[in-house]
This record gives sequence, structure tokens and C-alpha cells, in this order.
Amino acid sequence: MEKTSQLTKAEEQIMQALWTLGSGSVQDIRDQMEDPKPARTTVSTVLTILENKGFAAHDNLGRTNIYTPLIAKEVYSKSQLSGLLKNYFNNSFASMASFFAKENNYSIEELDLLIKDTRDELNKEK
Repeated sequence: MEKTSQLTKAEEQIMQALWTLGSGSVQDIRDQMEDPKPARTTVSTVLTILENKGFAAHDNLGRTNIYTPLIAKEVYSKSQLSGLLKNYFNNSFASMASFFAKENNYSIEELDLLIKDTRDELNKEK
């Protein structure tokens, strides 16, 4: 999938629960969510929307629908971060990193550790 559509806040909350669970019923998904929990009918409606968008699917287990994500959290995250980088930081990772470092008041030591950790991760991938 080349471009993943953006989720609404409600859709993303339900997908976060579904990604955590791996699969589950409407009740399982509600149980995973923080209070105040949405109504069962709301969760069910949003799951139908997520199915129509291609983010989730369901199988019937008796009278219960069991939902599973069709898009991995990592794929969605990458798509959203790429859009953020492109739309707000002119595709400049340095600009984005600088922005977040300033916004969060990172110290030089914290930035050095971030660079070291990033190097280590990149070396692991090679």
C-alpha cells in the first residue's frame, strides 16, 4: 500500500486498541480503551467505517464479530510521519528534529544520546 488514508481521532483510538489486542470483539476493544469508554454502538459503527477504509476486517465467531487489523501499526505510523515531515517540515528531518528538540527543551546530552541510539539502531539494521 503506497498511501494510507488518515484516521480520525476516534478511528485511531479504536485502531490503537485493536493493534494492542491483535484481534478482538467490540467488548474486547472497549475494555482496552481508557475511560470514559465509548458506547458499544459507537465502537461498532467506527469498526464498520474502519472496514470500509480497509483498516480492519472481521470474522464471525458464533454471534460475535472478531475484528483484526489489516494495516500494521508501523505502516500507518510511517505514513503519518512521512506526511508530517513533508507537509510541515519541507521533507527536512533536521528541521523536524530541531523543532521537537526546542519544543521539549532537550539538553545537549539528551540530543547526543539520541544520535548515539539512532546510530546503534541503523547499524543493527545493516
